Amino acid sequence: MICNQQEEGVGGDSLILESSSKGGIVNSESCTVGGDRRRKMAVAGVVARNGLVSSRPVTFVTGNAKKLEEVKVILGQSIPFQSLKLDLPELQGDPEDIAKEKARLAANQVKGPVLVEDTCLCFNALKGLPGLNNMLMAYEDKSAYAMCIFSLAMGPNFEPITFVGKTQGKIVPARGPNDFGWDPIFEPDGYDQTYAEMAKEEKNKISHRSRALALVKSHFAEAGYVFDT
Repeated sequence: MICNQQEEGVGGDSLILESSSKGGIVNSESCTVGGDRRRKMAVAGVVARNGLVSSRPVTFVTGNAKKLEEVKVILGQSIPFQSLKLDLPELQGDPEDIAKEKARLAANQVKGPVLVEDTCLCFNALKGLPGLNNMLMAYEDKSAYAMCIFSLAMGPNFEPITFVGKTQGKIVPARGPNDFGWDPIFEPDGYDQTYAEMAKEEKNKISHRSRALALVKSHFAEAGYVFDT
């Protein structure tokens, strides 16, 4: 499996190998909860219900205006957050591990709660590392999935929690505006439009990002965090 990672810039196209999922994540397909996260959620929930949890708004770490726009629309007023661009190192490896490490690093810089994102377009057929155009011509299997991983750290001393959203689809020749990563070449299953061609409202109903953020919102509602805004 090969993943094409969407960078903070508009047209990021670095390739990374995807390995199997680790425990302690929330997944939009299975909604499983790892043991470490279950314990931390139980503790956080008890503290919050007793009115002892108080924090600044969550800092969403991004320098990508398009990404920030989508997150604002999807989250609405459900979670108080602010955005900040941080100079975090470019990491290689498993996407979930990358997201967790970025959350740790960001929390240490911000000294408060942070939310970071790692996004990949994963190609089912690739065994080597050709470019996208070569892949489209050379392989019959165009199936792929878009994956979004949000990692939340409530502060420097908190173990990050990850939330994974996936949307199945296929790779197609580019269609639509070329202003947001690989949106022009990903057509979600059940649609005849690429992400880039879809109305924003429609994309935000089924996208990998919206599915991951739905899990983030559920976590905040369940944990009952109290924020000083």
